[in-house]
Amino acid sequence: MARHLITLNVNGQQHQLAVEPQWTLAQILREELQLTGTKIGCDTGECGACTVLANGKPILSCLTLAATVEGIDIQTIEGLARKGNLHPLQESFLAHGGFQCGFCTPGMILTAKSAIHKGEASSEEAIREQLSGSLCRCTGYQKIVDAVTETARRAKQTGGHGLDRSALSQEPFRIDGVAQVTGAAKFTDDFVLPRMLYGKILRSPHPHARILSIDTSKAERLPGVVAVMIGSELPTKFGILPSSQDETALCIDKVRFAGDPVAAVAAVDELTALEAVQLIDVQYEPLPSILTMEDALRTDLPKIHQETKYENNVAKHVELEFGDVAKGFVEADYVREDEFFYSANTHAMMEPHCAVASFEPPAHSENYRDGYLTLRSATQTPHYVHRTLASVFEMPPSHIRVIKPHVGGGFGGKSEPLALEFCAAWLSIKAGRPVKITYTREEVFYSHRGRHATKMWVKTGVKKEGTITAIQYKAWLDGGAYGSYGVVTSYYTGQLLTLPYKVPCYKFETSRLHTNKPPAGPKRGHGTPQPRFAFEVHLDRIAEALGIDPVEIRLRNLVEPNSMTVNSLRITSCGIRECIEKVVEASGWREKRGKLPRGRGIGIAASAYISGAAKEIYWLGLPHSAAVVKIDRGGGVTVFTGASDIGQGSSTAIAHIVAETLGVAIHHVKVCEADTDLTPVDLGSYSSRVTFMAGNAALRAAQDLREKLFHVAAEMLSVSADSLTAKDGKMFSASDLTKSITFTDSARAAEAKLGPLSAVGSYTPPPLGGTYKGAGAGPSPSYSFTAHVVELEVDEQSGQVTIHNVWSAHDCGKALNRRMVEGQIEGSVCMGIGEALYESLSFTKSKGKSENGPATPAGLLKNSSLLHYKLPTTLDTPQIQAFIVETIDPEGPLGAKEAGEGPLIAVPPAIANAIQNAIGVKVSSIPITPEEILRGLNQQLRLSKQAAQQAEFRHEEVVAT
Repeated sequence: MARHLITLNVNGQQHQLAVEPQWTLAQILREELQLTGTKIGCDTGECGACTVLANGKPILSCLTLAATVEGIDIQTIEGLARKGNLHPLQESFLAHGGFQCGFCTPGMILTAKSAIHKGEASSEEAIREQLSGSLCRCTGYQKIVDAVTETARRAKQTGGHGLDRSALSQEPFRIDGVAQVTGAAKFTDDFVLPRMLYGKILRSPHPHARILSIDTSKAERLPGVVAVMIGSELPTKFGILPSSQDETALCIDKVRFAGDPVAAVAAVDELTALEAVQLIDVQYEPLPSILTMEDALRTDLPKIHQETKYENNVAKHVELEFGDVAKGFVEADYVREDEFFYSANTHAMMEPHCAVASFEPPAHSENYRDGYLTLRSATQTPHYVHRTLASVFEMPPSHIRVIKPHVGGGFGGKSEPLALEFCAAWLSIKAGRPVKITYTREEVFYSHRGRHATKMWVKTGVKKEGTITAIQYKAWLDGGAYGSYGVVTSYYTGQLLTLPYKVPCYKFETSRLHTNKPPAGPKRGHGTPQPRFAFEVHLDRIAEALGIDPVEIRLRNLVEPNSMTVNSLRITSCGIRECIEKVVEASGWREKRGKLPRGRGIGIAASAYISGAAKEIYWLGLPHSAAVVKIDRGGGVTVFTGASDIGQGSSTAIAHIVAETLGVAIHHVKVCEADTDLTPVDLGSYSSRVTFMAGNAALRAAQDLREKLFHVAAEMLSVSADSLTAKDGKMFSASDLTKSITFTDSARAAEAKLGPLSAVGSYTPPPLGGTYKGAGAGPSPSYSFTAHVVELEVDEQSGQVTIHNVWSAHDCGKALNRRMVEGQIEGSVCMGIGEALYESLSFTKSKGKSENGPATPAGLLKNSSLLHYKLPTTLDTPQIQAFIVETIDPEGPLGAKEAGEGPLIAVPPAIANAIQNAIGVKVSSIPITPEEILRGLNQQLRLSKQAAQQAEFRHEEVVAT
């Protein structure tokens, strides 16, 4: 297509560019001007990450043709800071902790700047309205709104001359914070390598079909296409778990869900690559589709994976019993059974998956295995990607390098190797040039690995005062087409239900089922929100039947510190009682419960979560985390860690641990993370393990170095090493403060005596868990605890739920960075609200051929966009009051433990319990839609009429008698 010259004014500079008519402003900014602070998160203008200012007005650059803004002043995030000084909004986002992964932050800041300038940020409600078009999955919006509110207030008072720095915390929110708020942080899709090609993947239109043939000849002949690949080129199966190696890079024999990857191409640009994949001719033989859990249990339908041991499509069945459950029910004064359903939902992280591969061919060999492959990937688990690439490509691991750049959120969706990583790498090997593959938002939905749809049955026996005597639990999980982490999920769904309550007798059964849907996997709180929803709602119903306050029944059953559950989970620090007491007091529970007007309700729920799994995925007996800490002659400290910061701030937490141990300011500590050539092995960011495990590894390395420094400083100061303390950049004697030496001088002296200063630390959890089969799932070196109270209102005419307040208390051990912990709590609550009220994956059912077109195939994902998959916005999130409960865990680094996933788990049941309190409708499924509430109200009305009719009939009988 012919190009023509245009002139763009961007950040005060003019640029003459030759553009094609279809190029968007976002493409020009990112690819031609290298202004990568402008992000692409959804392709269709639904997320707001691409927002820039045009003559001061926010526009969506991904929907704006570059040619239409010629002569207009464009401002991107890179043009906001001037003369080396941050804009007041950037300062405020840093001060308030108004970001986490930072992917949506540039668009948020520019939108807020326009609102303040136009006087449209006069109140919190106005600010929420202005920001409602910008989605954030990490923060929960509260701190973003606070940052904009403060900036608007200061602008009105001082004309916009920044913040009052005297009131700011001296502790930096994030060590990478400035890069995040200025757009300098580099995400995977921001990398452009010389001669780079663009890859695209062809996906199956069928949910279940045999592949009869694949003809790539037309695609190969298309000008601009450099390489094409099909599944048979990489036949080695892989999977994140050793027990479920059931995937290949591309499908070979058959496809198992609509969207399964079949072929891939690399071309000189994305449009050519898109055209090429459409030219690939694949012949299919459709097979019967298994789209429901009921169908998966049938034995008369084809198996999705022939190698599974069951006659139907059960992938994994678990059945465990602890104690005498039958006896426990006999001893109960009251026994209740309930059924529940939790719908499938997905991560919807703002950054789409992306991989950039570059292959360096061998100099003296024709075997590609002798070359060197470098892969940049938006992954939570670079170590497992590295390991799996070596296996699938049959290359020496030492010839593969995996680098994790900044990651724009993951929540579990980037925690295992995916098709684009293999395709980008293999296409790079075939083409001899770098290849980038970035998923569209629709493809992100196909990759899924999110929350399992789960059907549940729970039975509990209690004494008349509410003490639990026995629990029995059954669950059926829709695992989709592949194994993913499903075996672990099958255990987690049952194992962690015993927390945070004392359960003397417990039995659970779970069945994970294969269906022809995108594979389910781990999502924030892996395996636990579903059973926690069921049990917390079930427990409220028990309390109602017994006439006990929901708070009291929980307090009477809580686990204690330094105890062991019936299924051998070891509890160390435990602040669940204080968590409940905090939210009960702050919410005014005792004043409100039972006294609010109809339609307004209050509900409570509690939960617990692991601080990393005690067993690694591959049981090799090696450390779970390692770190190297190095001190240079200028007093700078560098930490080399394989841990992956995916927006949660783990690098900042690790830097804090090292800085605190060595007694230096955190801004003197740099963290080099997640590069398999440079950093030691860490298993990745999943199961809330990073702060605890990688933090302990870094702590031990820093302690080793501190001992060396103390030894040398003690000789110089003529004191004992045991008397020394490190703080504020000095080492001094606690008994004689006049005897001190700076950290830098101590480091130089130590290097002169001992040589270069570096130390290695590692962490392996202690032996934990029982001896039964499956005991490896559930044990953790420490558990976090959470309690929520929710106050809400239900409109009985529309079924709409409005959440007014959420009070959340979380026991995180020691809060290493309070703003980060608060941010994790608020973000978790926001995601929990989304799961409770809005989020659900919806699939088509088969329809015959209509007059207007062909038949609609079954199994197509209907809401594969951020427009149709409903996420909470600034308008849907309430005030969230976060309380940090510090219990100081004896084994956590500086006493810290989990804070990233646990606060989500009890949000949906707290909302469900509040709805029941408000209108009397018993909620049994998630999400709680207006339609479900109206059905519940109609059923309530019918039952009320029936009761009235029966009462009237009995009255008439009495009168007649």
